[in-house]
Parts: sequence; structure tokens; C-alpha cells
Amino acid sequence: MQNTELKSRYDHDGFLVLRDAFSPGEVDELLVESARICRGELGDVQGALPAGPADTDDDVLRRFLCVHYPHKLSGLMLAAMRHPAIVSPLTTVIGPNVKAMQSMLFIKSEGEPGQAWHQDEMFIPTRDRSLTAVWLALDDATVGNGCLWVLPGSHRPGVLYPNREHDDPRYDCTVQSYGFDDSGAVPVEVPAGSAVVFNGYLLHKSLPNTARHGYRRALVNHYMSAESLLPWDAPPAGTPMAQADHRDIVLVAGADPYAYKGLRQVRRARVRPNRDGGCDR
Repeated sequence: MQNTELKSRYDHDGFLVLRDAFSPGEVDELLVESARICRGELGDVQGALPAGPADTDDDVLRRFLCVHYPHKLSGLMLAAMRHPAIVSPLTTVIGPNVKAMQSMLFIKSEGEPGQAWHQDEMFIPTRDRSLTAVWLALDDATVGNGCLWVLPGSHRPGVLYPNREHDDPRYDCTVQSYGFDDSGAVPVEVPAGSAVVFNGYLLHKSLPNTARHGYRRALVNHYMSAESLLPWDAPPAGTPMAQADHRDIVLVAGADPYAYKGLRQVRRARVRPNRDGGCDR
């Protein structure tokens, strides 16, 4: 896909699919690394139960729905965040200077819930609406095992829809966006190694893994323009919100105009709660 076509499709639909972004060998390495992360071999994952020597990888993986910030523990996950097959299209849809601020490793074994309709920009606000997610399938993602669903074009108004708590057992603890027509929603079924790139304002969700056995694993990274401040945390006393700038970031392309501020290690690897384990909000 040429850059002009890629950008046009992204601007119109709010998402695009990069087929075979990662090779089968690269996917296999990430799957092995995923098990090592969940076993605690690469460092502490806040909220995780310790793995015993008799536990199989399956025993351990099924304890997790999602691990936040795996790139904090794994050089391989950090390299995936900077992978050329991902970064090149990001510079087309975002611009030449791109930084990342979050990674999430979804495990989602059979029976585990999905996420209700939401927009990523509601959780990670940027100053220039440049937030972009890259959802890398580590297993074939199908309707049956809980693939991504999107509402094409829902990013174009630039509106953040209201959110509410919910008790829908199909979804995890994330709040639910509402106030829109979702009749045009489409599933994004992709083979392992493919990546879905989507806009921070795009409405999207996933459903539970209803397969009889198996996983729907995915590595999800979030990116934005390096020119934009990232008001993700409350600013220090005396600093206006307009100057708030989260600096626990990874530069993946170009230059960081705020490099003079330095970097800060703020976030740490942690477990994402599911409904069985209780919600932390």
C-alpha cells in the first residue's frame, strides 16, 4: 500500500490493517516472551500471582487477562514497539516525530471478557488528537475468540462520547462509551502477525473469547506525535494543565522537541483487573 493510499484510508475509516507486519518467527518469539513475563521471569508484575515450578505455561497464562507496560520488563517487547513495519506507517499517519507511552499484552484465554465500546483518547489525552494504537495479533483473531470490532469513521467528528459504568459480564472493568449509533460496526478478523492501526478517537470494542479452547493474544502499543505534550498526569503544583507533560515515553521515530525535559520512569508493569478479580475503579 502506497503512503498516500494508506493515509487516505486511515483518515477516512480511522483504521487500517497491516498484513504480515511481523513474521511467524517474530510472533513465536513474542509468544515465548509473553509466557516468561507472566511467569515473572523478567521482573515483578504488580498484582500477579507467583508462578510455581510445577505450573505449566498454560496454567500461568490463564491467570492473566492483560499485562500493562510489558516493554518495561522485556527488551523484545520494547523492540516490537520500535519495529520498522510499525514505525514506518506511523510516520505516515502521525508525522515524522513519533513517541510511544504505553504497551499492553492481552492474553484473553477462553471465557475471558472483552472491552466495551470506548475511545483511547479518553484515557490518553493528546494536545493534537494524534493518539494512534497499533494492535498486533499474536494469534489469529476471529469473531469466535474475541477479535477487535470498530465503528468505521467514528473518529472523524473529533468528539469524545460520554462514558458510564456497566455490569455487562461480556466486558472487563473499562467504562462504556455511549450516545452513538453502532449499527455500522464491523469485526476486524486478522491472522497472527498482522497489525491493526487505529485513531485514538475511533470507537472500538471486543467481545469475550467464546472459543472452546485457546487464546486471543495481542500486543497493543500507543503512539502520538512527539510535538504534542502528553497531559496524562496532574501537573506539579504551580504548573497549569496546559503545560502538563508525561515524560515516561519512548521515542520511536525522528526527534523529541522536549528532550531537554529528560525522561521519567513513572509506570510499572501491572495486571489489568477483570471482573472476576474485582475492578479497581
